[in-house]
Amino acid sequence: MYLHFQQNLAERVRALLRAKYQLDLPNIVMEQPPKIAFGEFALPLAFELAKRLRKPPRKAAEEIVSGLGGVPGFKVFELAGAGYINARVDRSEFIRQMLSRDRCPATPKDKILVEHTSINPNKAAHIGHLRNAILGDTFVRLLREASHPVDVQNYIDNTGAQVADVVVGFEQLERKTYSEVEALTHAPRFDYYCWDLYARVSQWYEEDSVHKQIRLDTLHKLEADGNETARLADLISTAILKRHLETMQRLGIVYDFLPRESEILHLHFWELAFEQLKQKGVLRLETDGKNKGCWVMKRSSASGGENTEEDDKVIVRSNGTVTYVGKDIAYHLWKFGLLGRDFGYRRFYRYPDGQECWMSSESGEKDHPHFGGVSEIYNVIDSRQSDPQNNVIEALRALGYADQAAHYTHFSYEMVALTPRCAIELGYDVSEEDRKRAYIEVSGRKGFGVKADDLLDALIASAQKEVDARHPERGEHERKQIATQISVGALRYFMLKFTKGALIAFDFKDALSFEGETGPYVQYAIVRVSSIFRKAGTSAEESLQRFNPAWGAMLEAEDDIWELWLTAGKFSLMVDQCISTTEPAYLAKYAFQLGQLFNNFYHRHHILTEEDVARKSLLLATAAVVRRELVRTLSILGIEAPDVM
Repeated sequence: MYLHFQQNLAERVRALLRAKYQLDLPNIVMEQPPKIAFGEFALPLAFELAKRLRKPPRKAAEEIVSGLGGVPGFKVFELAGAGYINARVDRSEFIRQMLSRDRCPATPKDKILVEHTSINPNKAAHIGHLRNAILGDTFVRLLREASHPVDVQNYIDNTGAQVADVVVGFEQLERKTYSEVEALTHAPRFDYYCWDLYARVSQWYEEDSVHKQIRLDTLHKLEADGNETARLADLISTAILKRHLETMQRLGIVYDFLPRESEILHLHFWELAFEQLKQKGVLRLETDGKNKGCWVMKRSSASGGENTEEDDKVIVRSNGTVTYVGKDIAYHLWKFGLLGRDFGYRRFYRYPDGQECWMSSESGEKDHPHFGGVSEIYNVIDSRQSDPQNNVIEALRALGYADQAAHYTHFSYEMVALTPRCAIELGYDVSEEDRKRAYIEVSGRKGFGVKADDLLDALIASAQKEVDARHPERGEHERKQIATQISVGALRYFMLKFTKGALIAFDFKDALSFEGETGPYVQYAIVRVSSIFRKAGTSAEESLQRFNPAWGAMLEAEDDIWELWLTAGKFSLMVDQCISTTEPAYLAKYAFQLGQLFNNFYHRHHILTEEDVARKSLLLATAAVVRRELVRTLSILGIEAPDVM
């Protein structure tokens, strides 16, 4: 609602500037005054106008205030300082619109594709993967709240080196047959088995250089397909992929489509992309130098000067194999509908609510949803992949697809590491040198890290103890459900409260803490509101229907309550800000701020014992609005509010 008032005022100011001064200012800056008593918006507009109109800022501000007249939803405009314009909202009208939640019908928008998670299907998901998935899922929820249709894709590299390593483990270290491995895939947590095997294979490679040649030979078999090794790789990667989907489902994370690298290879996506790149002169064949025999793409010089050989990016190696970037260029041409070929599709996974997740196939089913051909792409990939991502963007631009390149966003984030204390608690051998570090990097090759399911299990077990102690009267199933809601809330909030460019040093003690800036703190604010309405013998929904025009006058003398309404009304503003900056942390901070303001309000105003009927109805309506906006906010963060805590 705050955003609605802001937009209305900005449009009125633009219209005035066009009519009075023939000026068109697309961006009307609005700030928040240092104190709410000064108003809800402060416009520094006059300082910019003063230069253009050659008038003192205060004189320009006077003319603007005079010309604005009455603006729906606003009570008065006042001059402040040397030329600021403070705008005071009509508090009664703001409350009325908050309660009715007047919303304009959503305008049709183009489809957006968000790719996230993209775990190599060779072992169990770990804590670093959770940050990617939670960031991506939350961003999808933000886009959908803003009425964008979204395709959620999870790219599966099922023919890469990591899958080849596990195949090597089964074939060379364990000497298992296809049927023996197939039997293992039906055992609980097959992904854990492969986690340990992957670490063993990594050590085995170090023992003899011949072992690394076996890895390379295995990788070639996976890419060639049509052999027993490739068949085994498909069995392993498919089984682990299902485990990944089950793990992410525990956090409320779902996908629409799983494109696999095997189909990108077998459906010859690269060949089509290669022809485009050659025809448009994006690639050239090197005939001498260190890249002799390679197809390379010129890139912008890293130094900003003349392009050198060091700036060239090899796309096809001299032996004819395509680099990761080359295959990624082909994949992104498909995403934008520029390749001229599509995947086949088959149903792969059904979620409890009936939603189906589709997988790429060489042929597939006749009737299927349409994927690809989108207008905008967000790839949630860690910051270490910035260079490959930039290479794809440069290739699109060089091909003449400037608009698509401009709508390709690398949603970059930093990694998750472990504190030394956490590593020791997990039973890892931590050297004296590492014990002095602020964090230790997770390493799948060393088997070093926190498995996602283990983390969730530990969180739930800890929360269950508290729930069992506080609510023994509730059934076992219900207590487990509450503990799960609290745990998922704690984990998702922990991953989201840090800005995505911040490295997270994970520690069990911090993650399991339910005090301070945490998901459970915000959840408890909702539980507290629900308790108020139970004791009052009414409901939040009923209180939202009881608008009283006199409340606006009451709030003129109660800035603390008004600030709570104003903050609750900033939900849409925060959603827009999170999308424009690709930063979900702002919404997490907003949830905590709103929860804090409500808890202060709760302790300051005794709602249930208030004797003035009109004021009590205002206090109840305040609590109801806060509850509604907190529930909406947590829903986008992927967090449910339990009945009790």
